[in-house]
Amino acid sequence: QVQLVESGGGMVQVGDSLSLSCASSGLTFSTHAMGWFRQAPGKERDFVAAIRRSGGTTYYADSVKGRFTISRDNAKNTVYLQMNNLKPEDTAVYYCAARWDYGLGSRKPMSTDFDYWGQGTQVTVSS
Repeated sequence: QVQLVESGGGMVQVGDSLSLSCASSGLTFSTHAMGWFRQAPGKERDFVAAIRRSGGTTYYADSVKGRFTISRDNAKNTVYLQMNNLKPEDTAVYYCAARWDYGLGSRKPMSTDFDYWGQGTQVTVSS
């Protein structure tokens, strides 16, 4: 059974940094692309960042480019999201997602591309 468990969320102030982690089990982590998505109240789930199986290719939403960094440690079966210079509009529940990397193509991934999802972790940025 595949499990993705996010951690690291919390309440911070504008301009602060926060690091999210997502620990996986039940899948061969090194063969899966990983993604982060977020959903604010009353809004759809939006793409934030993704990383291919080797870590050599990453994708970012325009809204977070230059502020967020996705990375992975295949030895620890964990994907990370370093978030810097946080803004109130970053407030959302952040979800980790996984899918088999092969066949993903080269375009920016969408939520429908992913098969496995975590339960989410809340990030709140106050001004």
